Amino acid sequence: MSVLNASCRIELAAPSPVPVVLMLRPRSGPAQWVSREEYSIAPRALVVEYTDGFANLCQRTVLPAGKTRLCANCTVDTSEFVDADENAGFVPPALVPDSALHFILPSRYCPSDELGTLAAEVVAGVAPGYPQAEAIRRWTNSNIEYRYGTSTPATTASHTARDRVGVCRDFAHLGIALCRALNIPARMVVGYTLNLKVPDIHAWWEAYVGGRWFTFDGTHTHTAGNRIVIAYGRDATDVAFVTQFGALTLESLKVVVEQVA
Repeated sequence: MSVLNASCRIELAAPSPVPVVLMLRPRSGPAQWVSREEYSIAPRALVVEYTDGFANLCQRTVLPAGKTRLCANCTVDTSEFVDADENAGFVPPALVPDSALHFILPSRYCPSDELGTLAAEVVAGVAPGYPQAEAIRRWTNSNIEYRYGTSTPATTASHTARDRVGVCRDFAHLGIALCRALNIPARMVVGYTLNLKVPDIHAWWEAYVGGRWFTFDGTHTHTAGNRIVIAYGRDATDVAFVTQFGALTLESLKVVVEQVA
């Protein structure tokens, strides 16, 4: 077991009051335990919290005109490793549980219906299930260049497959879309990870094989542990740490993740 301290400070600016939905609170679950948490908004605002359809903790508020600072800090018990099982087999769509079934369908950033040919090429000769998901992860790591400033909010998995360049969210979208093209349920995950070259809120993906979810991260040569999950969703649409309903500028974002001795 590993204990991580993670903090995130976000500075935003709005020309007029703007409603937002925030997603910055991790919650305890089978893979992590949140033992300490602090969350502040300055200037103070009325916040209403709810749980969305993916069991993520969301906070609704209205940010005032001018600058707002959001600070989220947590201490979380998690694992130094992620589970792997080469024998975890493919789950036929007829046997996929209701809670995972919609993660087979194409979504805004993961148009899996456009990537069937590429998916078949990537997993040619690979056993269905976990081995195929891992083959997709290795392929994205070997064939997609990680480079800041190369994608936009409109970039989809199809664009990344064509351009062969992107950031963590693009790697995740492509891995998800290729899995779904093979009828493997896959979902996007955002959160904190230890030892990123540039500390930031990170994105990776999970695939449903062998009757459970497994973690995959194409931005690394192998998928390491020391992760704190903040949110799950179909793609980036569902897991944005700030969703605004009006003009809002992100002025700065600082993330720190440290392992407790």
